Amino acid sequence: MPIKTLSSQRIPIKMWLDDAEDGSIEQAKNLANLPFAFRHVCLMPDTHQGYGMPIGGVLATRNVIIPNAVGVDIGCGMCAVKTNIQSETLTPEKIKAMMKGIRALIPLGFDHHKERQDEALMPHGFDVDKLPVVKKQYLSALKQLGTLGGGNHFIELQKDENGTLWVMVHSGSRNIGLKVAEHYNNQAKRMNELWFSTIDPKWDLAFLPFQTDIAYSYYQEMRYCIAFAFSNRALMIQRIQEVMTDEVAGIEFDPIINIAHNYAAFEEHFDEKVIVHRKGATSARAGEIGIIPGSQGTKSYIVEGLGNPESFMSCSHGAGRLMSRTKAIRELNLEEEKRKLDEQGIIHSIRGKSDLEEAASAYKDISQVMEFQKDLVTIKTELNPLAVIKG
Repeated sequence: MPIKTLSSQRIPIKMWLDDAEDGSIEQAKNLANLPFAFRHVCLMPDTHQGYGMPIGGVLATRNVIIPNAVGVDIGCGMCAVKTNIQSETLTPEKIKAMMKGIRALIPLGFDHHKERQDEALMPHGFDVDKLPVVKKQYLSALKQLGTLGGGNHFIELQKDENGTLWVMVHSGSRNIGLKVAEHYNNQAKRMNELWFSTIDPKWDLAFLPFQTDIAYSYYQEMRYCIAFAFSNRALMIQRIQEVMTDEVAGIEFDPIINIAHNYAAFEEHFDEKVIVHRKGATSARAGEIGIIPGSQGTKSYIVEGLGNPESFMSCSHGAGRLMSRTKAIRELNLEEEKRKLDEQGIIHSIRGKSDLEEAASAYKDISQVMEFQKDLVTIKTELNPLAVIKG
């Protein structure tokens, strides 16, 4: 679709969707009026209202980083692994046995491991003593390593167009990312008050200039959380593979595909070095392999980036919410949502009203989302769910 442009702000807003809720547009306008915002603001086709910055937003800045434009689940992202097994060879009983085994090894929701996990699995290449929030949370994080978390985090068994079995995991940096985000957002708010910042505090976009040590401290702790989030997903993948190996003779696994969708990074765009914030958006450089999941009960995609400069080489991170969690619980019908999954033969664990928060009907149509971003990514593999575990 042609890019829609809103041009009444300091810099334009470019949209890869035909419509967006008023709240997310208001937040995008706030971003576009920041004095350090660069070139234009991007809204991916899964855009919906977030805190401070819309989910599905991409913002480039000059010499400034905004903790709340990264968000609280730093490094949240996706891993996917292809197997050598044809899904048709697996009976429903075999799939249920695998899902039971996965639940036994991977804590869900707010649950953590009772014992600390192997420290060798934690991120390498960082001096934790120089990361004050990470250092404080380190021992707790050892019990969170290899845990799914709640909300929209999930584990799925899927099949591709050829019937080949895949595994997909969506999870983030757990409590350590939250603590880093909260600490530096509060620091930014206090410093902005001291500097008499003209940016409206109601926007919740307090910033840290890279002329300050605190900005570099946040950047390094954020990078650690991104690495921890991948370590977290990688350990879950390892545990899932252990279960599947026990259940399926001769199963083999391709290397992990990994991509994050809540982070900021120094990048060069339009001949200038800037800090690109992706909050619910993923990198889509030319040739880069990524993952765009659907909602519970819908397709997911392995994609290849096209390197579109207008999106700062980014794409959507998923389908995007159509309803808030509260609205989904209030308006969706539990039995109807269960029936939709059952009719597709998807093994699930929907039991009560609270599970409606992540029902497929609470999300946008993923096929339409993919249509909107044909100039950002090309689809390499289409995946259909066989079984799902929600956080």
